[in-house]
Amino acid sequence: MTDRWSADDPCHGPYGGGADPAGCGDPARFEVARHLRTPLHVCPVHLGPSLLLADGVLWPPVISLIRARA
Repeated sequence: MTDRWSADDPCHGPYGGGADPAGCGDPARFEVARHLRTPLHVCPVHLGPSLLLADGVLWPPVISLIRARA
């Protein structure tokens, strides 16, 4: 887990851009570690696509739960 996470952190999926105004908007529940990049925070729907398509994802992937379902 990271200290940079906040409870209001939205999903940055599917590929880590996070700047798309039409992006997901769901709360991030997972953190995906990446090589020489900030970790990627994603919702359950975008966890799979981020593992396959985001830049710098470690393999085998390192995934942390950052927010349990309320």
